[in-house]
Amino acid sequence: MTKYKLAQLAEIKYGKDHKKLGKGSVPVYGTGGIMRYVNDFIYEGESVLIPRKGSLNNLFYVHGKFWTVDTIFWTKIDSKIVLPRYLYYYLSRIDLTSYNVGSAVPSLTISLLNELVLDIPPISVQKDVVNKLTAIENKIKINEQINDNLAA
Repeated sequence: MTKYKLAQLAEIKYGKDHKKLGKGSVPVYGTGGIMRYVNDFIYEGESVLIPRKGSLNNLFYVHGKFWTVDTIFWTKIDSKIVLPRYLYYYLSRIDLTSYNVGSAVPSLTISLLNELVLDIPPISVQKDVVNKLTAIENKIKINEQINDNLAA
């Protein structure tokens, strides 16, 4: 394992206003999840979305085109060091509410996030972890679909 600051693994970026964008097929993420679909994107690729305001532990892993609003950060990840999905799983284990700097509304800052120290294993170990956790996530999704079908 090698220790890295989050700033060494990913560039954290601010979301932007989405109100002037037209309707489309690109998801717009806020702290609560997908808000709407638009015709433009802020980034295309793999990213971990980290809440800036509100529900601080509500992270998302995204792959493809997406837009984020100003209440959630998005990341450009150095995949030579860390697999984006592994980073998502790793950050999901951290209680980000313990890093809250807000008073009325829970908040995180880029400078605070950049200083987080993470123990990152070699890519081969990351791949193994990601494969196992993704398989479990897929089984959970299938079970949820079965439950939804049975409920209907």
